[in-house]
Amino acid sequence: MAFSQIHTRSISLPSRLHPINSTQFEAQLDKLKSTVSLTSFDTIISGLVGLANLYNSIDTQAPSSLEETLERSVELLDCCGCIKEVAQMTRESVRALQSALRRKGSDNSSLRKDVASYVASRKRMSKCVKKSLKALKRWEGASDVCGLTAAVFRSALLFFSSSSSSSSSWNRVARLVLSKSEAVIVNEVGCVDLALSSDEFDKKMVQRSLQKLESCVDGIEEGLERIFRELVRSRVNLLNILTNH
Repeated sequence: MAFSQIHTRSISLPSRLHPINSTQFEAQLDKLKSTVSLTSFDTIISGLVGLANLYNSIDTQAPSSLEETLERSVELLDCCGCIKEVAQMTRESVRALQSALRRKGSDNSSLRKDVASYVASRKRMSKCVKKSLKALKRWEGASDVCGLTAAVFRSALLFFSSSSSSSSSWNRVARLVLSKSEAVIVNEVGCVDLALSSDEFDKKMVQRSLQKLESCVDGIEEGLERIFRELVRSRVNLLNILTNH
């Protein structure tokens, strides 16, 4: 089984991103386009930082349709807010299960209710993810910054929905992993699901998986917050242009 690598160090985004010229803008746009289809943690963080950098420079460019761009900005802000909610839901459910593991020791039977609560939270989160993915479909394949934003958001959403929360699906994956009959790639969200797929789960493995997932969520939340601020700033600039016209 191939696990994505995660560094436990704090992920710090720059406090200020500097505007870039048109040539740099196009180069950065092309670079991001080549990676947005990937859903590994490191790639998502890179995409969020690069996207924030693009939006930092977008106020130097005149939009072809101001009204349409303003409408898109609201929709992208809403979608970014939804992803932030998904990340928050994940973080809260992770911390609740971590607390239960510390409080109840090694008695797996007493943890079943807490594990069930975690799984229920994953199912609620999955509904939010599906709703957001549906909203992003209208921009699929677009080559502009809006299309790229949608692609980066889609990667982040897919990270949180990397696996089905149903026990039957994860039991099938667990059998594949144990039998080594097929290469299975599982990210940090999936690692927790997989570790919890058996009633007799390994507590230490679950704790390690939760710790890694929490670190990932913290980094993604920081990146989403940066994007959200840049989207707000970009919208304010567009509204100022509309007012001045």
